[in-house]
Amino acid sequence: MLPIGTLMMEHRLIERMIIIIKDELKVIQEEKKVNPIFIDNIVDFLRTYADQTHHGKEEDILFRELKKKNLSDEHSKIMKELIEDHKFARKTTSELLNNKEKFIQGEKNAINMIVEKIKTLVGFYPNHIEKEDKHFFIPVMNYFSEEEQNKILNEGQIFDRRMIHRKYDHLVKNFEINRRLFKEKEINWINML
Repeated sequence: MLPIGTLMMEHRLIERMIIIIKDELKVIQEEKKVNPIFIDNIVDFLRTYADQTHHGKEEDILFRELKKKNLSDEHSKIMKELIEDHKFARKTTSELLNNKEKFIQGEKNAINMIVEKIKTLVGFYPNHIEKEDKHFFIPVMNYFSEEEQNKILNEGQIFDRRMIHRKYDHLVKNFEINRRLFKEKEINWINML
């Protein structure tokens, strides 16, 4: 399998989630109310799966390796656009979460902002995925030898294997910091996986 195979399969799951988010958007607009737990689940999916896991492999592995290559102007331009797209998605997801908090606190306009942020995300992801799938992933594989492609694929599998541990290690560390329960020295055991 090419290293982009996994990334493209992940796109299919993101597309499925976008359909669910669109469906929830209809409910929000019809009922004029927000399910905060659903918004938390959207944010968790977008942050953990779409961003940290999926975009993480793109930026930390594929793009890192592409930066070592003599890319065409077109591919270099698209890669920069994709990085900016990822930043935009992170920002919009954070804004969605912030507006959910405002909604919970009773701010009347927050529902309109939630609708706006959801519309932005459901419009963004299909275009972003198409740009990667149809205009970037396949052509950039030509920059790599078969051995390099296998190395990238293997590194992506290791990245995925560590993902769940990174997520919950971060959660525990935040609790420790907030409760002032510091450890003297911590072993980076996740990198041993």
